[in-house]
Amino acid sequence: MEVKLENGKTVKIKDLSIDERDELLDACKFTTDKKGNVGGMEAPHSTMTKFIRIGIDGDSSDDFIKTLTFADRTAIFTAMQTEMLGGEGKPSK
Repeated sequence: MEVKLENGKTVKIKDLSIDERDELLDACKFTTDKKGNVGGMEAPHSTMTKFIRIGIDGDSSDDFIKTLTFADRTAIFTAMQTEMLGGEGKPSK
């Protein structure tokens, strides 16, 4: 999978192992209100950085990450979550 950045370039997302997926998904901690409704994510910046470092197929150095806009970081993070939580695509019997 590839994610198009605001500058027109693309980054390729790795085919992650189950262990890598679990590590990334475990890093997502959400805040909830008294009724249990999700209000937001704790530490979104460090969580997105972790997703980029582990999930990008290519340069994930500080220098590269510093070139990304917040919109780019969010797009990469969202695409990776969508891919990881998308399921099999068809139900099993």
